[in-house]
Amino acid sequence: MNKKQELPWDNPRFRTWVAVARAEKAIVRALGKALEPLGLKIAQLDMLMNLYRHPGQSQYDLARRLLVGRSNITMLLPQLETQGLVRRENDAKDRRILRLYLTPDGEERLMEALAVYTELIDRVMAQSTPEQCEAMGEQMRKISETLAQD
Repeated sequence: MNKKQELPWDNPRFRTWVAVARAEKAIVRALGKALEPLGLKIAQLDMLMNLYRHPGQSQYDLARRLLVGRSNITMLLPQLETQGLVRRENDAKDRRILRLYLTPDGEERLMEALAVYTELIDRVMAQSTPEQCEAMGEQMRKISETLAQD
């Protein structure tokens, strides 16, 4: 890099990108800490939310939906089963497939976690107008779509 070449931190796009990355890390840290009293990790919350919205999906479908490997699901499921939050049932047509469902305790814990999550979102986003929130969301969706194409 020669002295005439612009340094990345002088570029507004670079500074904004760094700010987005720092905000994401701060959110993950705050949400992780807020979920601790409920005995949940963020990945487990993701699973519970998806099983609530799409009950009866297979481990393969859940992994695809969460953009993780099946091994991640395989590691997390026993933890959630031990806590009594998730149950597996054989598929009626194909015994090789296990379908995943929330238990009543799982739904209850999810609702508690969603209240915690919503409170965090409301606290963080309260500094923005609804229009700013929509613009930010639209920009984040565009970023996701752009990177998904690579």
